[in-house]
Amino acid sequence: MKKMTLGQHFVELRRRILWTLGIFVFALVVGWYVSPLLQEFLTKPLLNVWGDGTLLYSGLADGLMIRFSLSVLFALFITTPFALWQIWEYISPGLHNNEKNFILPILVCSPILFLIGAGFAFYILFPFVFGFFIELNQSAPVPAVVLPVAKDYLSFAIGMLKVFGLAFQLPLVLILLNRVGVLSKSYAIKMRRYVIVFIVIAAAVLTPPDVVSQILLALPMWFLFELSIFFMRKDK
Repeated sequence: MKKMTLGQHFVELRRRILWTLGIFVFALVVGWYVSPLLQEFLTKPLLNVWGDGTLLYSGLADGLMIRFSLSVLFALFITTPFALWQIWEYISPGLHNNEKNFILPILVCSPILFLIGAGFAFYILFPFVFGFFIELNQSAPVPAVVLPVAKDYLSFAIGMLKVFGLAFQLPLVLILLNRVGVLSKSYAIKMRRYVIVFIVIAAAVLTPPDVVSQILLALPMWFLFELSIFFMRKDK
């Protein structure tokens, strides 16, 4: 492989950054047109448990801000895999084969685990959580009108998708620490009880204040922790 000078490295890096920015801008424009469909998709879990429900636009600029925010979200979703690929293409020529065999699976598995976590929240958690909230509000002891603000709902829903997507990165973090020698398999097993307590506390903090959503985050994280231990290298 031909060696590159420092200047050539900067030129190559700039080229890949510009390509990534170009993809982001293009996806942002496309996102502006598909954002209504994205908003409809993200609102479905709520409306499925609240058939006659209505969301409130509390300000004149709400529609604009929602559409722009969803456009940015769509652009990030489209651009991230391309950006990861550009990073890999830039750094891989300087890596040894064993380093490539270690880093490439992480770059591939990370977005997949994020999507699995977000999908778990969307299809399993949301119906329970939104059903709980709607039933609780409708059974209020005083006359009440349930009218959630659209931007607040979307902020909550997207925030929960991010929380679960990031939580499902746990195996990669633990396996990475194990492979670089920071965390041994025996120590991870020894700390299991403390990790479970930490997972329960984290689930209580990161999810809405109902037991169902906390359990639905804690159980997968516990499973992912046990899965991480399974794939860790044995102590020498």
